[in-house]
Amino acid sequence: MDRPSEFVFDIPAGAGIATRANADGPPAQPKDAATVILLRDGADGLEVFLQHRVKGMPFAGGMTVFPGGGVDPRDADASVSWAGPPPSWWAGQFSCDDSLARALVCGAVRETFEESGVLLAGTEDAVVADVSPYRDARKALERREISLAGFLADAGLTLRADLLLPWAHWVTPEQEPRRYDTRFFAAKLPEGQRADGATSEADSTGWQRPLDAIADAREGRRVLMPPTWLTLTELDVFATADEALASSREIVRTIPVLIREDDHIRVVLHSTEA
Repeated sequence: MDRPSEFVFDIPAGAGIATRANADGPPAQPKDAATVILLRDGADGLEVFLQHRVKGMPFAGGMTVFPGGGVDPRDADASVSWAGPPPSWWAGQFSCDDSLARALVCGAVRETFEESGVLLAGTEDAVVADVSPYRDARKALERREISLAGFLADAGLTLRADLLLPWAHWVTPEQEPRRYDTRFFAAKLPEGQRADGATSEADSTGWQRPLDAIADAREGRRVLMPPTWLTLTELDVFATADEALASSREIVRTIPVLIREDDHIRVVLHSTEA
């Protein structure tokens, strides 16, 4: 599906979209981040896991997003037990070096576990079905008391990079005071696991069909960031999670430009070589 080059958003009060106070100065340096689009097959078709971020958070407060967050320097630890495409393959997908690619995949797995309780790990032949023994480790990861590599080693688990699909690459607009260079991944909910809302960063979470989430945004019941909105639009063409994960993706680096017009923001998309 071709992306539009331009589209318009309403700006609800407290929508969490900001611009730099010193707009004439240099833009903030983006921080590397990873986001995971969790998918499952629902009774009425493909569903995606969404979380409504707590209002007042420094970035995207009050917005509805996919699980994810900034990369921890320890995510690049080469000692992590790994199964699936190697970091060099991911580096090719996301146009970065092997070290950053490893950190992005590990960050994606860590953030997904922290924010939804879904753990993309197990052995080389099986995926964890019961994550309850790792409840305390999840909290310790969120508090940055332990690293992902340390947790997996202590638990005797292997990171399952083969459960992830590279989906997109978005960079926060230069007008924003807090910026992220975010690689988007997609993954299917592992059998036996469930996604929850036990995170301090969200006040509500849940599964929803992509088209229903977009309808909620159009009718003012939720606020979506441009990457979330467009990703949901892309997902709506698939009937099942397996179909979405089997799709062929061309990863391009996209940097939106925000243009304020009265009570609207016009979002212009610029896709560039990474």
